[in-house]
Formats: sequence, C-alpha cells, structure tokens
Amino acid sequence: MKVTALIPDELVAEVRKLSGGKNITESLLIALKFYVQSKNMDDIIEEIKKNPFQFRDGFTAEGIRELNRNR
Repeated sequence: MKVTALIPDELVAEVRKLSGGKNITESLLIALKFYVQSKNMDDIIEEIKKNPFQFRDGFTAEGIRELNRNR
C-alpha cells in the first residue's frame, strides 16, 4: 500500500539508524512489525496475568529432568 504521511525527519532518521533498514521503506516496515509484535506480546502478558499458568502439585524442574533422563 502506498501511503503519504508527515513524519518528522529526526524520527525517520532515528528509525533508519536503529532498524538497520536499507532505505526508509524497509526501516519503517521493520519498525511497524516490531510495534505490532510488541503490542501482541503485551496482550499475551496481560492475559497470562489474568489467568496465570498453574502447574500440578509436586511439579518441579528437577522432577522433569529426571523423567527426561530416564527415557
């Protein structure tokens, strides 16, 4: 999609520098994808806060390691 947007030059320059993109388009794509991933991760974190993982009683990392070793 072709878009016309008024973005401050300083912000575009910083995005280009931080993203490592070859040009403005690639840099903005990298930044936008990162933003979407970050927001999705925030949503997942909030969902986990509401409904945290619950392990069964007696679950330990050591117990799982022992199970894996005995396979």
